[in-house]
Amino acid sequence: MKCAVVDAYGIGRFLPEALARHGVESVHVRSEHPDIHLAYRPEDFSVDIAHDGDTAATAARLRELDVAFVVAGAESGVLLADALSAALGTPGHGMSRPTARRDKYEMARAVRDAGLAAADTIASPDPDEVVGWAGALGQWPVVLKPVASAGTDNVIFCRSEDEIRAAHATILAETDRYGRRNRTVVAQAFLDGDEHFVNTVSRDGVHHIVEIWRYHKRPAGDGRSINDYEHPLPPDDPTARRLGDYVLKVLDALEIHNGSAHTEVMMTPDGPVLVESGARLGGSHLPEVVNRCIGTDQIERLALAIAHPEEITGHRLPPYRLLTHLRYVNLISHGDGFVPTAEGFAPVRALPSFLDMVLTTPEGKPVTRTLDLATSPGYLYLSSDDEAQVEADYRRLRELEENGLYQSDNARLGG
Repeated sequence: MKCAVVDAYGIGRFLPEALARHGVESVHVRSEHPDIHLAYRPEDFSVDIAHDGDTAATAARLRELDVAFVVAGAESGVLLADALSAALGTPGHGMSRPTARRDKYEMARAVRDAGLAAADTIASPDPDEVVGWAGALGQWPVVLKPVASAGTDNVIFCRSEDEIRAAHATILAETDRYGRRNRTVVAQAFLDGDEHFVNTVSRDGVHHIVEIWRYHKRPAGDGRSINDYEHPLPPDDPTARRLGDYVLKVLDALEIHNGSAHTEVMMTPDGPVLVESGARLGGSHLPEVVNRCIGTDQIERLALAIAHPEEITGHRLPPYRLLTHLRYVNLISHGDGFVPTAEGFAPVRALPSFLDMVLTTPEGKPVTRTLDLATSPGYLYLSSDDEAQVEADYRRLRELEENGLYQSDNARLGG
C-alpha cells in the first residue's frame, strides 16, 4: 500500500517512519505554499512531487504510483489533500463544504449549523464593518486573526475600536505563515475559560481520541498572547469527557472522516466552545516522548488508521493513560539575544525533571522577543512522578530566561 503525505513538515515528518512500520510506503507531495518554518526530512521519501496548482495532473501522477490514501501532514496541506483524495476516489473527508476545514469563518458557520456552540464570528476586509460588528456585539475584548491563521500567527486581542483598526491594518499588511498575503480578517468574540486541545484520528467516519491537553497562555504585549505550557488531562477527568464528546460532534460537523485532527476548545462556564479545528496532526510534539508518558501518540495512531482501519472502526484501541506528570513548555525570549550553546543551556538540562528539548532556532543564532510560536526559540519537556518537581523546574526555567539566558556569553558564542 502507498500513502501520499501532503506537506510532511513539522510533526508530519514523523509519519513516513510510522507508516513504514506498518508496511505502508510514503510518497510526498509539496503544496504550493508549505510552511517553510517547520522541519522537513526529504530523505524519508523516494518520490517527492512538487504540486504546481494543477490538481488533475498531480492526481494523475499519484494514480500512476498506485497511491491508495492521501493525508495532510501539516495545515498547509489540508485543502490539497482533500482535493487529491476526491480526485482519486480514495478515503477522504466530506466535500460538501471543504473550505470549512481551513477558513475560520466558514468553520464557525459549519459548527453552528450543526447546532453546536461556536464563537460569534465575522470575516471582512473592511475595518469599519468589523468595528460595527464589535459595537453590536457589545463585549470586549474581541479577537482578530487571519482567515487561515495557524500557530498563533497574528492573533490579536482588541479592547477598543482603535485597537481593532490597528490590528486589522497589521494583519492585512502581512503575509500568513505560508507566504500568502492576508486579504481578509476574521474577528471573533472572546471566549472566557480554560483552553484545551483534543487530538484525534478517524477512519470511515469513526473517531478515536488520542489525547486531551490543557493550554496555559500568558500575555505577550501588543494585544497578543503566547503559549506558555501545556499538560495532558486524565482521560476520565470530567472536563476531558465533556471536551471529548463535544469534539467528536465538531469532527462530524466539519466532515472529518479519514485522517487526523487537532481541535482547540475553550471550556467556558456554559460548556465547550470551539476555538478552531485543523484537519491534520497536532502541534510540534515529539511522538516518542508523548508515547513514553501517556502510552500512545497521534502519529502512531494515524499510521494505524491508514494501514489497519479495522482498529479504529472496530473501536479496538484502549484510551491513553497518564504514566507520569508531563509538561510541554515553550521557550520564551524576553528581548533580542541569541540561542544559547549547549554550555549555555546546561542549567536547563540539569533540571531534575528535564526530559528533552527541541530548538526551532539553531544554537548561536539571533532571537527576538517571543510574540508567538514562530518567534519562540523552541520547546522542552519536563516529566516526573512528582508534580511539585515539574512545577519547581518550570519556575526555575522561567527565572533563567528572565535573567539573561538568551543574552549570556554562552548564548553569543557561535553567533
